[in-house]
Amino acid sequence: MNGTRGILAYGAHVPYRRLARSAIAEVMGAGGGRGHRAVASFDEDTTTMGVEAARQALAGGTPTPRALWFSTVAPAYLDKTNATVVHAALRLDASVPALDFGGAPRSAVGALRTALASGDRTLVVASDLRVGLPTGPEDGGGGDAATAVLVGSDEDGPLLAEYLGGATATAEFTDRWRTPGEAHSRTWEARFGEQAYLPLAHRAWTDALEATNLTAADVTVAAVAGLHSRATKKAAAALGVAVAEDRTDTVGNAGAAHPTLLLADVLDGATPGDVVALVVLADGCEVLFFRATDALAAGRPTRSVANQVEDRADVSYALYLAWRGLLEVQPPNRPEPNRPSSSAAARRSDWKHGFVGSTDRSTGITHLPPSRVGISSGEVDDMEPAPMADAEGTVATFTVDRLAYSPSPPVVFAVVDFDGGGRMPVELTDVDPSEVEIGTRVEMVFRRLFTADGLHNYFWKGRPLRG
Repeated sequence: MNGTRGILAYGAHVPYRRLARSAIAEVMGAGGGRGHRAVASFDEDTTTMGVEAARQALAGGTPTPRALWFSTVAPAYLDKTNATVVHAALRLDASVPALDFGGAPRSAVGALRTALASGDRTLVVASDLRVGLPTGPEDGGGGDAATAVLVGSDEDGPLLAEYLGGATATAEFTDRWRTPGEAHSRTWEARFGEQAYLPLAHRAWTDALEATNLTAADVTVAAVAGLHSRATKKAAAALGVAVAEDRTDTVGNAGAAHPTLLLADVLDGATPGDVVALVVLADGCEVLFFRATDALAAGRPTRSVANQVEDRADVSYALYLAWRGLLEVQPPNRPEPNRPSSSAAARRSDWKHGFVGSTDRSTGITHLPPSRVGISSGEVDDMEPAPMADAEGTVATFTVDRLAYSPSPPVVFAVVDFDGGGRMPVELTDVDPSEVEIGTRVEMVFRRLFTADGLHNYFWKGRPLRG
């Protein structure tokens, strides 16, 4: 496909929960700092966060992607493609390939660069969940988030940002690493990484300006990301342009997802004609230039990064450690759930992953879960699919269950009446049990119910509508 390449749509997901860094020092006597880090809830992982970011990007009549690329360094599965779960949750056609890009944070920006250079309409999803040892730099400095960028041509639809070009610089040096099987990354002495990164950043920046016939004066703002904080700050200061807020005080460093999170944050506030530089320090340096278009204002996602940062609830440090498996707590006094059936999940993937019910053509009654037999006339297979993932609903009744099995009790179950028809019991998430009431408005989100024998049981939960 010919035409100008660029960004057709984008979206981000910042988890609802936050950990105040001061809480770390209060418990451990060390670590901590100012601000908060974003914390994925106990029922979130990089796959579920990626689904939420992708749903943001694809809302509102966005063209359907012809390829899905998913990048993370904290995959829910190894030896299995995680992108296929995202693919199923988005209800993409079987002809759309779903591929994983992983191994290192650079893979995420590499996937974006590759998509921009290709001729296809590609959804690039980046997701990361940063976990470090207590009081370590990533314990408070890391952050959890996901982003999705739909890359395509102006022939696919109006571009929100045109891709102007860029440059790359690569070198082999080991300032950060994690061998297979290890849970946490290790780092070399900070000055070594700084000395390695700064020349590479200078070269990539200079080459990118030359390749695009731009000068520093043409650049409106630069979003600079990297896990080496000292090198990232010094590289940003040396660019000679305005530098965007890095969100480390409010989200933390989201690793593989951080570059496109900052890009999304900048695009949320950009005006037509603004030239935005994305500079990423990760085993080298990547520089990409974009120009905001007139279509940006109408094409932005409904939930900006800033709005998601403001919409939050604090979590205690002890609960955070328990969620991450760093603090073993007494499990619920109930039998653990059985391993989910792969064969059953495959047979009903539209329902389990896509949340598609059925509507009786004769009566208009919506069945959740889908049914082949009409509840009124008893006719068989007189149904049409009823996608419900984007439906909103109202809590008709609810219960707070402190006895049911949950990795983080209590469990809030609610019977939800969906707008346009359909009723079913759902588990609520990202909710304070004391704030739930009859009439609470909810939306559906893709989450992990539990994990048994290494198999994740994904399904949909309700979340109170906020804002």
